[in-house]
Amino acid sequence: MQVLAAMSGGVDSSVAAALLAAEGHEVVGVTMKLWGGPSDTGCCSVADVIDARRVADALGLDHHVFNFGEDFSARVVEPYVADHAAGRTPNPCVECNRHIKFERLLRRAEALGFDAVATGHHARVVLRPDGTRRLARGADAAKDQSYVLYMLGQDALAKVLLPVGHMTKDRVRALAAELGLRTAAKPDSTDVCFIQRGERGSFLAERIVPTPARVLDTSGRCLGEVPSVQIVTLGQRKGLGVGGQQRPMYAVDVDVAAGVVTVGDRADLLSDHQDVREVTWAAEPPQGPVLVQASAHGAPRPATLDGARVCWQAPQQRVAPGQSVVFYDGDEVLGGGIAA
Repeated sequence: MQVLAAMSGGVDSSVAAALLAAEGHEVVGVTMKLWGGPSDTGCCSVADVIDARRVADALGLDHHVFNFGEDFSARVVEPYVADHAAGRTPNPCVECNRHIKFERLLRRAEALGFDAVATGHHARVVLRPDGTRRLARGADAAKDQSYVLYMLGQDALAKVLLPVGHMTKDRVRALAAELGLRTAAKPDSTDVCFIQRGERGSFLAERIVPTPARVLDTSGRCLGEVPSVQIVTLGQRKGLGVGGQQRPMYAVDVDVAAGVVTVGDRADLLSDHQDVREVTWAAEPPQGPVLVQASAHGAPRPATLDGARVCWQAPQQRVAPGQSVVFYDGDEVLGGGIAA
């Protein structure tokens, strides 16, 4: 099989490419150049491209760089900024997977005659008795990335290989060390790849005008002010300028237009339902109860679906608008959408 292996410069994609080559596949490595601005983390730095190329050389693989910078800016960075400007909390990794890794890259691979695309994501593709495929959780629960891949449908699942999904992260690193790969001990990326660590506020301030906002309690009493309402997230506790209160205070409403952040108790965040938009399904929509996960490593909660509304079995914290809401049947992803 001819496989285009996406190599981000991290240990997981390095081992994924190595495993496929060892199995006898014709593997070509590719690193996507996505961001031309400052970056010190993720798969957008120059150092990551160098690491990917050197790993490919060590494995005897051809390596190429695809410049998807314009697509990345239009489909990931600009929507990220627009979401913040509107008071939403975007998930750029999900949108990068949706539009770049599993749309743009898949199209390029098909045009070049490759049979499949491989990545180092910790998730699995399973074939069901009815012939359809599902994305499933990776073997390492602490590293599972099925949540950020919920958008994969049947066409993509038929052409995607996830070679490390059945392995623990410790085993991935051990194998990389056994193979002498330079990425064996490389730390995982945890931040937004196109923003330098701790620079989200300044990154956004260069693109939108920060709007100060009053911080009110649920009775309307003013407790303080935040310098930029656009970076306040529903459920946020720190950085609200309301220290010294007798109890913890959380952002329970963010109104960008009015320039108001309302704070209250954790109980004020609870709801018996969650509306979701832009829902996609792996195959057919489910009938009956589902498990719903509302953060990358959050605990899945039982619920039923009423159209695009999640009806919780027990009240749950409202999900920040813009975040992903993913539906599971056990370990298998049924689909998901974006919190409204």
